[in-house]
This record gives sequence, structure tokens and C-alpha cells, in this order.
Amino acid sequence: MESSREKSIVDFFKAKTILVTGSTGFLAKMFVEKLLRVQADVERVFLLIRAADAASAMQRLEDEILGKELFKALKEKHGDGFQSFARSKLWPVAGDIVHENLGIQDSNLVNELFKEVQIIVNVAATTNFYERYDVSLNINVLGAKHVLQFAKQCVKLEMFLHVSTAYVSGTERSGLIPEKRLSMGETLRSGSNSCYLDIEAEIDLVEKKKVELQADHNLTPIAQKLAMKELGMQRARFFGWPNTYVFTKAMGEMVLGHSRGNLPLVIVRPSIITSILRDPLPGWIEGIRTTDIFMMAYADRKLQSFPGDPQMTVDLIPGDMVVNAMMATTVAHSKQQSEFIYHVGSSTRNPITYDSLLQCWFDYFSVYPRTGKDGTPLKITRKMNPSIRTTFLIMVYKFLLQVLGLIHFITCGFIFGRLYDDLNRKYKYLKLLIDLFEPYTFFKGRFDDANLEKLRAMMGKEEMFEMDSKHIEWNSYLHGIHIPGILKYECK
Repeated sequence: MESSREKSIVDFFKAKTILVTGSTGFLAKMFVEKLLRVQADVERVFLLIRAADAASAMQRLEDEILGKELFKALKEKHGDGFQSFARSKLWPVAGDIVHENLGIQDSNLVNELFKEVQIIVNVAATTNFYERYDVSLNINVLGAKHVLQFAKQCVKLEMFLHVSTAYVSGTERSGLIPEKRLSMGETLRSGSNSCYLDIEAEIDLVEKKKVELQADHNLTPIAQKLAMKELGMQRARFFGWPNTYVFTKAMGEMVLGHSRGNLPLVIVRPSIITSILRDPLPGWIEGIRTTDIFMMAYADRKLQSFPGDPQMTVDLIPGDMVVNAMMATTVAHSKQQSEFIYHVGSSTRNPITYDSLLQCWFDYFSVYPRTGKDGTPLKITRKMNPSIRTTFLIMVYKFLLQVLGLIHFITCGFIFGRLYDDLNRKYKYLKLLIDLFEPYTFFKGRFDDANLEKLRAMMGKEEMFEMDSKHIEWNSYLHGIHIPGILKYECK
């Protein structure tokens, strides 16, 4: 790896042609914005966008990327010339990674990409913990395979950067978790319970399940969808992963590592990505993620108990630090014909506990309460309780539901009907929330980021590409930036 004195990050991207997948997503948008802001002389950035045709792809570029407030600083920098600048650099491409050749129909364009693309940044993914198994396999596994096949045909390719998640290591481990590659067929089950993960067999299983579900005319589309979701969770937990998302991301990594040949490959594994810390727009975020789901349920007084161990570490990392790591690792390993793994998180260098997080939520919402539908403040008077109260609450909900259900049945729905429906919704919501997130809120591991630390040391002080979580002051960030950002951008 070369030091910043020898290879400037900004200079590296000058005159480069780059292909970005998942370009309408949160992380990819930040990557594109940062790239254009620091290196106006990038040659071209092709953005793969799921769309029926070129016109639809262009419309999505305008609405879902350039139309976002994230690009405000860039627009101010270029003034009236912003549109012409953006159109000269950003080239939307209609396609989809679930298909070979990325679903690009224009053969001339495909050949042009093969000849010109030097860097591929694969950010496309479904991050839904409880996604349909077929959808997750198509995007996170077969999608990764298709992007790799495409990359192998790019004659000038210098780097294939793939964004994964730190939790491909699972949530059952404790202590320091190394930046270790996943081998094909590897599972998280050990000892007598160990088994081989046959990815092709999983794909066949899904296809057979789809045929079986479609043949059952007694199943509604919603029931079929639910069955496919449950299949994903069952297979994930059978092999030792907590949910369909991290399970399929792990398989995606296996495919890339196994099939890359001599292609330069960097896999960046962020932990829980949060809003922008510094630039270009502190607090900007798209989508409510993991811990923020609990935060908003607490702020809206829908959840008063925390389903986890308050003393465990929660690994948060601002989105702009992830983007900076993506750019720095691309430069560091350009043309190096090996595979490199980078954890990007905070649990090793600057840990924060769930208890501190809960205290931040209480401090903020006790001063700035949310308002109910009738306009009255939803006053917060206490911190969330630990997990045992949550388990007890579920038992109470279940008991009340059984009693109300019996009365509901006896009276043919005339008594307690609305109360039963409301309680049943809350019970299902709470149960699903706990089932999906308890593996994280009881997680005892810390992600080793030794590789990123070595890279930071070689780079020296690069304020423009800050990626050291040690420099985050958690209370200041959460109170002054992240929580207001969630409320502004996701809870309008």
C-alpha cells in the first residue's frame, strides 16, 4: 500500500471511468456526491439504475439522486452550470444486476463499458433483514456474481470494490472478530453441527419452493410472500446467521472470493451505518436503520422496554466515514491482484454501549418530545427498561390476546373487537422487532479494524477523508446531528 505522499486519493480519481451499481441507494449516492465534489475531473461515472429504458433511468437520476438535498453543496459550487456539469459526468444506465451483463440491453453500450471502465463499485443490495429468500439470493448472491462476471470483461479494470456488512461474521461470536475472508461453503455452525453451505443447492431449493407455492391455489400472494420470507430466515439460522440479509451477503462474498481469479478485490464491511457526521450535509440520511427503529418506537411511546443487554457495545459508523474508507481502499489497492477485507466500524476504537445510546434518546426526547396525531406532546418520563421487561411484556400481550380472542369469538366480534385488533398489531410488531434485532442487541463481539488502522497510518492526517471513529464525540453527534437528522429527513 502506498502512502498519501505517493498516491493522493483525489488525484487518483482524475480521468477515471467508474461504474457504480445500486446508485439510487443511500451509500452509493454519498459516494457519487463525494467523488464529484473532490474530483471534478473524473472522466465519467456510469450509474446502473433499475429502469425499463434510458429515459426512465435518466428520470430516476434526476429525481432520486440529483434531486436530493445531499447535492446542495455541489449545486452551490457550480451554480448555474451544475446541470451541464452533472450531465457531462454522470451517465445513467438502465439495467439490473440480477441479470447477466447487468441487464443492459444496448450491446454497443456494453462493449463501451468493457473497453472503458477502470473501477467498479458494487453497492447494490437488499438490506432488508426479513426479505423474501428468492429476492435476497437474486440480488445479494447472483447479483454479486453477475457484477464480477462483468468486471472480468473490463479490459482496463484496476479495482472491484464490493460493499458488504461486518455482520457476515454472524452475531453469536464474542471478542475481537478479525477481518477474515469467507471461504466457499463455510458456515457459522461448528463441531458436530457443522455442515457445508452449497449455494447452488440453495438456489435450487428456492426455485422448487416457488413452484410449490404457486401450485397451491389456496395460498394468497401475501401468504406466498410470507412463506418465502420464512424460508430465508430458516435457512439463515440453520447455517448460523441471524437473518436473510447477512446470510445472503455472506454467500455473495464467498462467490466473489472464490471466482475472482486475479482480479483486484476490496470488500468493505461497514457495521451499522448512520447519518453523515461532517460533510457535505451533517445529519443527512435515507432510511431508518436498526437502532433508529427502536429509537422512534420509543419516542412515539410504542415501546418502553429495550430487548437487549444495555452493557453490550453497539457498533455505529457515520455514512461519510464509510464512503471515505471506500475511496481510500480503492486507491490503496488499485491493480493489486489480491483480495482485501476492511471492517469499517467503531466498536474497537471508540465503543459506545446501548446504555449510553438509551440515555441519549431519553435526554433528547424528554426535552424535544414528539407530538401525537392530536397535536399533544408525547412526553417521555423514563429511560427504556432492559430486556427482561420486554420479554414479560410479550407474555402479557399474548395472554391478553388469548383472553380477548376468546371473548371476541364468543360474542361474534361485538365486544372488544377494536381493542383486540390494536393489541394484536402491537404484539406482532413487538415480536417481529425482537426476533429480528435481539441477535444484535445481545451481540458480544467487536470488529477488528487493523487493516483500516494500517491504512490510516500510511495516509497520515487526511481531513478530507476522515475515517477514524476515534474522532467521533458520541453525545455531540447523536444529540446535535444524528437524531435531528432522522427527524428531519425520515420522519417528516
